Amino acid sequence: MFTIVVTQVPFILSLWYSLTEWKIVPPEPRNFIGFDNYVDLLDNRFFREAVWTSVWMTVSAVLLSLLLGTLLALLLDRKFFGQGFVRTLLITPFLIMPVVAGLVWKTQVFNSSFGVLNWLLDSLGFERIEFVTRWPLWSIVTVLVWQWTPFMMLIVLAGLQGQDQSVLEAARVDGASSRAMFFQITLPQLRPYLELGVLLGSIYLIQVFDYVDVITGGGPDSTNVPYFVFQRSIGGGWQFGQASAYSIVVVIASIVIATFGLRVLSNLLEGEKP
Repeated sequence: MFTIVVTQVPFILSLWYSLTEWKIVPPEPRNFIGFDNYVDLLDNRFFREAVWTSVWMTVSAVLLSLLLGTLLALLLDRKFFGQGFVRTLLITPFLIMPVVAGLVWKTQVFNSSFGVLNWLLDSLGFERIEFVTRWPLWSIVTVLVWQWTPFMMLIVLAGLQGQDQSVLEAARVDGASSRAMFFQITLPQLRPYLELGVLLGSIYLIQVFDYVDVITGGGPDSTNVPYFVFQRSIGGGWQFGQASAYSIVVVIASIVIATFGLRVLSNLLEGEKP
């Protein structure tokens, strides 16, 4: 009962608000307009741009972090001195709060005056670059990849350590090369874990708000759908009817992705049953 109250009641209210025209600055009466807010989505160029930014940001961050996470997992799957210490260091970025991560990268890495990247460029004789201004979307994606690569690494590492070692040993005895073993044995077994990483990462990253607000504050090429909703509501637009409609679209997209994610997780767990 408690779960229904704290989850479904706000959703139903948002659904009702999305069917109304409601602006509180200046105060105006709330009028029922049906699905007009949803129809307006198709004609809103800024919303379409926000959708494209969300898709591009999510796909780029998820795929790059999955690729880097897989490479790091392959390295950590080997025995070497200090393995536990290195693993702890690699996990650390994922434990940092998003706002802190965004501020650190914006002020200590991307800053044109005293950022690490521009210090390196200056040392090599190149001109300093205002990374956030010139490449706002890729600046956000870079921070997302840095923070989410450890998450992908842990998922892939779990898949690597769950392999049947007898199969790998038999293939090694038969003379199979490391490359052949990876593509023909290891990679097929990792597929459910890779899919799980993609889907869980997509569920979270499609809702990213903190990084956009801290690093760029919105603007061209960096305003995704969650930040667009913020701008249309308490961020200054005060159009809560339209903002609710946009939010419902995001929720539906998240539910679709989450459904696929739960199916993959279910298949993964069933595959591990003896």
